[in-house]
Amino acid sequence: MQTQLHSTAVLLESPKELRLKRLLLDEPNDSDVVVRIEWSGISAGTEKLLWNGTMPDFPGMGYPLVPGYESVGRVTRVGKSSRLSLNQRVFVPGAKCWGDVKGLFGGAASHVVVPADRVIALSEEIGEEGVLLALAATAYHVTQGKKLLQPDLIVGHGVLGRLIARIAVMFGHQPVVWEIDADRMSGAEGYTVLHPCDDQENKYKNICDASGQVSVLNKLISQLQFGGEITLAGFYEKDIQFNFPKAFMKEAKFRIAAQWTPQDLKDVKQLITFGRLNLDGLITHHRKPSSIDDVYRTAFEDSNCLKMVVDWREAL
Repeated sequence: MQTQLHSTAVLLESPKELRLKRLLLDEPNDSDVVVRIEWSGISAGTEKLLWNGTMPDFPGMGYPLVPGYESVGRVTRVGKSSRLSLNQRVFVPGAKCWGDVKGLFGGAASHVVVPADRVIALSEEIGEEGVLLALAATAYHVTQGKKLLQPDLIVGHGVLGRLIARIAVMFGHQPVVWEIDADRMSGAEGYTVLHPCDDQENKYKNICDASGQVSVLNKLISQLQFGGEITLAGFYEKDIQFNFPKAFMKEAKFRIAAQWTPQDLKDVKQLITFGRLNLDGLITHHRKPSSIDDVYRTAFEDSNCLKMVVDWREAL
């Protein structure tokens, strides 16, 4: 008889009520692997909405829940039908292994049980930067890896905005990025960051919003070329509203970029492996899980924090 598996996990019991808790893991089957997590990232987009209670109704919603879809760890148990190796470093895009506790997204824990075909094998060299794979795939999915869809203007210079900009540069573009927070103006690599008030251009063909702020849409419509397109790449807590006559006069197009696909993960892994997509400088903060409430508050409330990584390597 096998010993039951337990994990120390981040448990969001209700909005802004967060703690570590020892939880029982679902028993792995032949197609699963058990992964001991080394690092997990905190999403300042969707996870922030879960934390502050403003997440719109979404499949799997409800408290208590284990958040997290940006985890990197090592395989410690392999199911009979898995081709992964013991001690293989992998990226884990979340897990649903928590019994009655909801796994939305379920990866912020010391150990997880996950189907082997859900994880992505990583090189040893990538280390903690592997947690950025999901965001990189999200950024890549925005333009579907197509040169003609690369944005001329990107709104928001957080991690997602920076990755969208880096991908545009990779395709030979030199986008402009709008940012209103002085703490986030630096760090451009091959593109220009401006406060919106300092931008004199008003004829952008492709605009990508990575801010998640509905209030910016009318401003973006005014900056659009006739027949241009606005891509919504953030996650929005409020209903989308905009001035229809202005959009009508521009014959504006709107496109929503949804979640990355498994192929996006594979594509950006290749780009990273061959040095075409650079992840340097995006992780700014590191913490241990012992003070987990303060860790999440810093990730969500400190504008100097681009990406917070929780180090689970010494967690039980």
